[in-house]
Amino acid sequence: MTTSARITDTLTRDALTVLQPGFPGTTAPDWLLRRLGEGLASVGLFGRNVASPEQLAALTARLRAEREDVLVAIDEEGGDVTRLEVRTGSSFPGNHALGAVDDVDLTREVAYELGRRLAECGVDFNWAPSADVNSDPANPVIGVRSFGADPDLVARHTAAYVSGLQAAGVAACAKHFPGHGDTAVDSHLALPRIDAPLPLLQARELAPFRAAIAAGTKAVMSAHILVPALDPDHPATLSPRVLTGLLREELGYDGLIVTDGMEMRAIAGTYGIERGSVLAIAAGADAICVGGGLADDETVRRLRDALVAAVRAGELPEERLADAAARVRDLAAWTAPARHSAADRGGEPSDIGLVAARRALTVTRSPGPGPLTAPPFVAALTPVANIAVGDETPWGVAAELARLLPGTATASFTGQDAGAAALAAADGRRIVAVVRDEHRHPWMGAALDTLLAARPDTIVVEMGVPQAPPRGALHVATHGAARVCGRAAAEVVVDA
Repeated sequence: MTTSARITDTLTRDALTVLQPGFPGTTAPDWLLRRLGEGLASVGLFGRNVASPEQLAALTARLRAEREDVLVAIDEEGGDVTRLEVRTGSSFPGNHALGAVDDVDLTREVAYELGRRLAECGVDFNWAPSADVNSDPANPVIGVRSFGADPDLVARHTAAYVSGLQAAGVAACAKHFPGHGDTAVDSHLALPRIDAPLPLLQARELAPFRAAIAAGTKAVMSAHILVPALDPDHPATLSPRVLTGLLREELGYDGLIVTDGMEMRAIAGTYGIERGSVLAIAAGADAICVGGGLADDETVRRLRDALVAAVRAGELPEERLADAAARVRDLAAWTAPARHSAADRGGEPSDIGLVAARRALTVTRSPGPGPLTAPPFVAALTPVANIAVGDETPWGVAAELARLLPGTATASFTGQDAGAAALAAADGRRIVAVVRDEHRHPWMGAALDTLLAARPDTIVVEMGVPQAPPRGALHVATHGAARVCGRAAAEVVVDA
């Protein structure tokens, strides 16, 4: 009886160990602290959990008071996807801006400074960087989160980012394996499919992951995508061929494999989160990320019980679950001394993010109208927010222009009448039109046509992927919509 109880307890603890759940609010709820005592080994943080660096440090300290070796993970890419600065916009440009500069030392410095700030707050595991090659310009979910469309460029910057982040004591996580860049569907909403042949996948999608592994990345995140050349039947997150055959055996990766969020529709809408979690662990994943949408004790209980039941039914080998749990504990063992040494280094925040954002600008000037001499009207042509980015984080140049030119006015426009509405709202002021991925939104291009026909002195700031030809009296491509990118663009617009 005692032996049976001990086995059950070990099995339950292992099932809890492989979960990385989220929770609501800026303080740890009682149920989460209780689960940490029962075996939960990781916690995932999102924008809703962060109010300030001081609050975040207090939160992580409370978690570690309950379990000293808990892994505290966050989705902090810098650029458009920020959780540390979710309400203000990031102090760091994202991957696309760094790729545009193409200085691996700069990328390493940016990643190090970002990691240092995470470590100061007690965060030791970052679900970043995106190692995706953005080969499809129409990609609705990757875009500026990628270093670019060239596999070699993405590979060298992925390696630099991993090295910089981990030098700061924070475990890196290259994502989204085997590569989410050639998709036209957002896996938050449905199951994307990549029909590229195997030789192309090897040369393009896998190159950055090889570089990340060579750089020593502590984790790799799987993608909820179907790649028939690798596995015609299962999305990568649930595929033994992809996670074990390709990532473990062919690429020789021995670190932690974590899934993308299991409540995303690509999994939740096809397999369900319980069945999906069991299949993911069986396929070779070591940790289940959940909590972006489902963030409660009931979700943790359901997934724990599903894993335990699958082992007892013979559907999931107990050894596989134990191995997954051991990899989670191994990563926690790496982060403890690394986190402490990074915290000891301390130091004042660096302005390397602004330096990088300024260097990332591509500026195209047309003859004619000169610089702004009076407060302008900023017309933000606003697309539907990318789910990974969210709609909480402000973006654009209006706030920074208002700081430089008090009296600057702004409004947001969308849809077929956006151009005419912006012209009317400007009321004779010079217009700064801010766009995000003009090439993906026909209405946005039409709005610019209307603005430029009526007001050729319009300044255009592109804060997405600059795929459309530059136009306007001045065109500034920032390669990302972080706050720091807006500041860099505003400086150029005023000083042009």
